[in-house]
Amino acid sequence: MSIVPRLSTMLITFSADDPGGWEHLVERAKIADRAGIDRLALADHVAFGENLEAYSDPRTGGLAGGRQPTGPDGHWLEPLTTIAHLSAVTEHIRFTTGILIAALRRPVVLAKTLATIDVLSGGRVDLGVGVGWQREEYEAAGLDYRDRGAQLNHTLEVCQTLWTRQVAEYSSDRLHFSRIHQMPKPTQEGGVPIWVSGTVNAASMRRLARFGKGWIPWGPDAADITSGIARMRAAVSAHGRDPDDIEVVSNLGVVSRDDGSFDIEATMSPVPRLLEAGVTDFRLGLRFTPEALDAEQRIRELVDAFDSVTGRKSVAGR
Repeated sequence: MSIVPRLSTMLITFSADDPGGWEHLVERAKIADRAGIDRLALADHVAFGENLEAYSDPRTGGLAGGRQPTGPDGHWLEPLTTIAHLSAVTEHIRFTTGILIAALRRPVVLAKTLATIDVLSGGRVDLGVGVGWQREEYEAAGLDYRDRGAQLNHTLEVCQTLWTRQVAEYSSDRLHFSRIHQMPKPTQEGGVPIWVSGTVNAASMRRLARFGKGWIPWGPDAADITSGIARMRAAVSAHGRDPDDIEVVSNLGVVSRDDGSFDIEATMSPVPRLLEAGVTDFRLGLRFTPEALDAEQRIRELVDAFDSVTGRKSVAGR
C-alpha cells in the first residue's frame, strides 16, 4: 500500500489565561488551508483536577519530564465543536484530534457527532484517540480511571458499529442494543479514520491493530521514532495486522534563523530519514503569527520544499 506523505501541525486551542476571544483560530486555520498544510490537530481536555504533576508520570500515561501547558483554570476549547466550526470556513485542510479522550463521551453520541462533522466537512475529519493521564477527568465524568483502556475500546467498537451497519446491533457487558438506526453515515468508507496514540505496549498495540488507520507515538517511542516504528510493526504483525497499512505521525521541528525566517533546508533535512523509517504524517512545530503579512507565503515555502523532498505531486483534496 502506497501512502502519500502529509504535512500537519497543531492548532493551539487552549490558553493559560482568557485570550479575550478566539478569532485568531479562524485566521490561522484559513492561512494553513490556503498555504497547503494537509491536516490540523487539536488537543482535548474536558476538565481539570489540581494534581497536574501527574502529567509527568509515564506510569499513568504521562510524559517523563512533561509539564501541562496551563494550570487547572486554563481555557481549553472542546476539539470536536471547534473542528465543526473551522471546517465550515476552510476548503481543503483535514482536521484531527491529537488526541481526543474518547472514553469520556457516550459512544452513541460521539458516533453521531463525528458522523455529522464528517458529512458537513466533506469527509475531512480523523479521530485521534488515547486514554489520557488524568484520574480526576474520568472521575468528573463518572468513570473508573482504572478501566480507561477497556472503556476506550468499547467506545471505538460502538462507533464503528454505528458507522458501518445500516441496522446496528451490539452486545457486551457494558451495553446492549439491537435494531438501532443512526443516519447519516460518515462519507468516508469504513467510517471516520481512527488514529491510536500510545507507547508500544500490549494494550495500545492490540487497539492499534484492531482499530487504527494510524499510530500517534508517545513517550520514548516518539523520541526514538525509528526504533518505535520497528517495534510497533512487529507488535501489530503479531496480531495479524499488516503494518504497511498503518500511518505514523512524527514531529518535524521548524528551524528558524536569527532574523526569524525559516531555514527550510535544515527543517527538511530529517524528512528522508523519517520517510525511510515509516513516518507518513510530518507534524510541523509551527508557531506562525497570522498577523505577519508573509505568514502564508512562508508556510507555502515549507510545503513546496516538503513536496520537493518527498517527491509527491499535487495532493488530492489540498
